[in-house]
Amino acid sequence: MRLATTIRPYDWGSVTALPELFGTEPTGRPQAELWMGAHPGAPSTVAGIPLNDLITRDPAATLGERSTARFGPALPYLLKVLAIERPLSLQVHPTTEQAGAGFADENARGIPLDDPTRTYKDTSHKPEMVCAITPFRGLCGFRDPAATADLLDRLRLPDLRSWTGTLRSAEPRTALRTVFAQMLDDASGPLRDQVEHALIGTGDDELAPYAGIARACPGDPGIVAALLLHHVDLFPGQALYLGAGVPHAYLDGIGVEIMANSDNVLRCGLTTKHVDVPELMRVVDFTPAGPHLIHPGHDTAGEHHYRPPAPEFALIRYDLTGEAAHTLPGGVPRIVLCLDGETRLGEGLTLRPGRSAFVPAAAAPVRVSGKGTAYCAEPGAFTL
Repeated sequence: MRLATTIRPYDWGSVTALPELFGTEPTGRPQAELWMGAHPGAPSTVAGIPLNDLITRDPAATLGERSTARFGPALPYLLKVLAIERPLSLQVHPTTEQAGAGFADENARGIPLDDPTRTYKDTSHKPEMVCAITPFRGLCGFRDPAATADLLDRLRLPDLRSWTGTLRSAEPRTALRTVFAQMLDDASGPLRDQVEHALIGTGDDELAPYAGIARACPGDPGIVAALLLHHVDLFPGQALYLGAGVPHAYLDGIGVEIMANSDNVLRCGLTTKHVDVPELMRVVDFTPAGPHLIHPGHDTAGEHHYRPPAPEFALIRYDLTGEAAHTLPGGVPRIVLCLDGETRLGEGLTLRPGRSAFVPAAAAPVRVSGKGTAYCAEPGAFTL
C-alpha cells in the first residue's frame, strides 16, 4: 500500500536538507521530520484513508496475530526521517508506568490533548533509535560527574566551584540530580550567563559542541545543563538507542529514526515548546552511562539489521545493488522507505526517494529489489 506522508515544519529543521535528499522543491520553511506510520498526530494515508483507520477496520489483516496479541490493535512503531539544522530540545521520555500515570493525571485535571502545555499525549513509553544518514551529532546520557567537573574547570570560572565540588564529592546520582536541578533553577541565571559567555569565547575543542549550543540558543537554561551529557558523533550507518529516562538532545545531521508509537516528551531546555522541569526531574534517570550504540548485524549480504532492546521496533537497511533481491516474510506489519535510488516491492510498486509503502501482515512474502538504499521498519522480537 503506497503511503502519502506528512513533513512536520518544526523550527529546528532544515529548509534544504530533505528537498536535496529526495529531489523535491523547497517550501521556504523548515522541513524537520518526515513521519511514516499510524500515529494520530500525523497518520500516513492510503488512497486518502488514514492508516490508523485502516488498521482499526481490520487489525488481523493489517497487523497480524502476533503484533495484535503483543501490542494491541495499533501499529507499534513510528518511522521518521530527521533533518536537523539547530539543536532539538533537551528531553527525556517516560516509562510505560510513568506515561500511564501522567496521562491519567492530566485527563483528571481537564487538560485537552491538543493543549500546548500538555505533557502526556498517550499512555505509552517512547524508546527510540536513530540511524545516521549523514554525520550526526547529539547529546546522550550523563557523563561521570567527576569527568564533568574536570570539563567545567576548563571554563576557568571560580563561581562554578560549588557545582564542581558537588560533582566530585557526592554519590554520583545524588551529585547529578543536585547540580542538574540547580542548573535549571531560575536562581542560577547569572551563573548561567557567565557559562554561556565563557563557552562562546572558548577555543577548546572538547567544549566546541556546547559552544555551538550556546550560539544557537542564547539565554536558554539548557545550555549549562547540556554540559552534564556525553557528546556523541555518529558516522553514516551507526545507530544510537535511547531508553526511558535518558536525557538527550540531537544537534545536527540527517537520520532515520524509529520509535514506539508515542509522542510523550518531557523538555527542560533548548526549545520554545512547553517545558516541565518538575515532571522531568521525576522521570529522568540520573545514573551515569555511556551512549548505547546499536551495531547492525549482517545476516545476509546487503542487509543490515538494527535490533535495539525494545519489542516495538527493529530496522533493516538494504543496500540494493540492482542484482540480488531480498525477501520480506509475511505475518507482521512493515513500512518500507526508499531513501535514495529506486526500490521495487514485488512486481507492481516502485518507490522513489522519500516515498514509502505499508506492507500489511496478511501480504504474501514480498521481494525487495532495485538500486539504492531502502529502510524497512518492523516490530522487534516477540515475547508471547
